[in-house]
Amino acid sequence: MALSTSSSKHQLLILALALALIAGLFLLPKVIVKPKDGQPTLAQDGAATANRDQGAAAPAVGELDEHGHPAGSHDEPSGPTAEKPHMTMPTAQRREISTLVAKYTAEADQGAKIGIARELAEKYKAVERFDSAGYYLEQIALVRPGEQTFQRAADQYYEAYSFATTEARQKLLGAKCRELYERVLKNNPDNLNAKTNLGMAYMASENPVKGITLLREVLAADPRNEQALYNLGLLAVQSNQYDKAAERFAELAEINPKNVNAQFYLGVSLAQTGAKQEARKAFLAAKSISSDPALAASVDEQLQKLQ
Repeated sequence: MALSTSSSKHQLLILALALALIAGLFLLPKVIVKPKDGQPTLAQDGAATANRDQGAAAPAVGELDEHGHPAGSHDEPSGPTAEKPHMTMPTAQRREISTLVAKYTAEADQGAKIGIARELAEKYKAVERFDSAGYYLEQIALVRPGEQTFQRAADQYYEAYSFATTEARQKLLGAKCRELYERVLKNNPDNLNAKTNLGMAYMASENPVKGITLLREVLAADPRNEQALYNLGLLAVQSNQYDKAAERFAELAEINPKNVNAQFYLGVSLAQTGAKQEARKAFLAAKSISSDPALAASVDEQLQKLQ
C-alpha cells in the first residue's frame, strides 16, 4: 500500500513513539495532555498558530516575517532545533513563499487575495508547514464560509497538531482545531471525520472526557469507522488498558487487514498483555503489508524481544 511522503513520515513518528511507549515512555501522536498552568493561550488572531515555534502572540496584521509568520518569532541565535523547523526551510522555497506572502499582504482585491492564499497553503503544505497552510486556508474560509472550506483549514491544523511534541503546541493547535471543527459541524452535524478529529483535539484540553464521548458517538453512528477505532485504540494504550486496546486494534484489523498501524499496534498491545504468539502474528502481518524498512526494523526488534 503506497504512502505519501507526509503519511510515511507520520507513520515513522508513530513507530518511534510506540517503541518509546514499550520502554515506558507513554508519548504518542495526539496524546492526552492536561496543559500545565502558565502555558501560553491561543491568541484570537489565527496568525498566532501559523508559527510552528512557540505559539507567540501575533503582531498587528501585516507584520509577518519571510515565512509569513509573526515578525521576530524566529529570532533565535541558537539556530534550528526540533521545535523550530522553519529555521531549516530550503532557501529557494523560503524565497518563493516570502514573495507570495508579500503579494498576499499587498493585494487589495478579495478574489485575487483568496487565490494567493490558496497558493500559499499549497506551498506550505508541500514543505510540511501544516499550521501555516491551515492559517491561509482559514483566511479563505472566513471570506467564503462553509463546511468544506472550514474543514480544509481544520484538517491542516489537525495535521500540525498530530505532530506536536510539546504540551504548549498541543494546547495551542488543539484549541484551533476545536474552533474550526466546531464550525464544520455547525454546517453539517453528520460529518464523522470532523467529529472524530474534534474528539482527538479535545484530548489536549481541560475536558478530554468530551473527546472520548465524541469518538464513541462516531462509532455509534458508524461501528466500522476506522479512524475512530484507531484513535480509541491509541487512547486505550496510553491509559495502560492494553486488553481494551487489543480489542480495538483487532476489530480494526478485521475491518481492514491492510491497515499497517492496526496490525503494529495490535502487536504492541498483545505483547503488553503477555500474549506473545498472537503479538508475533500481528507484527509479522504489519511487516508483510509494508515495504517501509524502518517499520521492518522495528518489527524485527520487537520480535526479538518476544523470544
